[in-house]
Amino acid sequence: MIYVGTCGFSYRDWVGPFYPERTPSSGMLAFYAREFSAVEIDSSYYGVPERRSVASMSARTPREFLFSFKAPATVTHPPDSRVRVHDDAARLVEALAPLRESAKLACVLAQFPNGFGVTATNEEYVRRVAEAFEGVPIVVEFRRREWHSPRTLSMLRELRAGYCNVDMPAYETLMGPSSEATSSIGYVRFHGRNAPMWWKGTNVTRYDYAYANEELAPWCDRIADVEAQTQRTLVFFNNHARGQSTRNATMLVELLQRRYGEAAGAVLAHAAPEEPLQQGLPGWSG
Repeated sequence: MIYVGTCGFSYRDWVGPFYPERTPSSGMLAFYAREFSAVEIDSSYYGVPERRSVASMSARTPREFLFSFKAPATVTHPPDSRVRVHDDAARLVEALAPLRESAKLACVLAQFPNGFGVTATNEEYVRRVAEAFEGVPIVVEFRRREWHSPRTLSMLRELRAGYCNVDMPAYETLMGPSSEATSSIGYVRFHGRNAPMWWKGTNVTRYDYAYANEELAPWCDRIADVEAQTQRTLVFFNNHARGQSTRNATMLVELLQRRYGEAAGAVLAHAAPEEPLQQGLPGWSG
């Protein structure tokens, strides 16, 4: 099953382009969940959410909705990979318990930085991070192309960790397009192709990019390849400025519907138009 959504959902500049005018922050997730079947929460990269807030997010979404949470930077961006894995990994596992109980937690995404190269020390650190999230499905994203190798794929399969396929600017050192799957979870992230801002932009301007249909179309076969190897395939757009990610996610769903034809209904997860049964508590957003 393929789930398509965006990286994050709580952006004020989405009011107008995506959310209706005057939509409060507290109403964004419920609206989002009527349009998309899954979301990647990136706020957890900056700090571990409270368990109560995670429970609120679960309550505000339909039964079949899925969440992916990004691992904290304290875990994936250590000053030295010889150190022990930060306690924030265990704290995140505990905080996500409400989503595990409601079967809405797809995985945790561990995204390592561009400076995290292939070394024996770093490979061992990846293993320790995966072990730190024991009991929670984990997907690993590398930025350096040298990690895309049979050795890495074998290691991830051994760890039962997923591999994150990415779309990003075509720099020689960055990852190129791929359709790898190393666990029961497939994963694809679209970061945009804003090459001029990639190395010097902010976390907004770096991903400020709008995909055209012809750029997304070649990904349909790759995503189908990943889906054929997994139980769930999650696809998220990170080009969030001004709601561009929501438009591109919708475009991709339409392309995948055409690609699968009559079989689309059995392969593509659909957003649930109805309101969730529970009332959400005020809480944290993604």
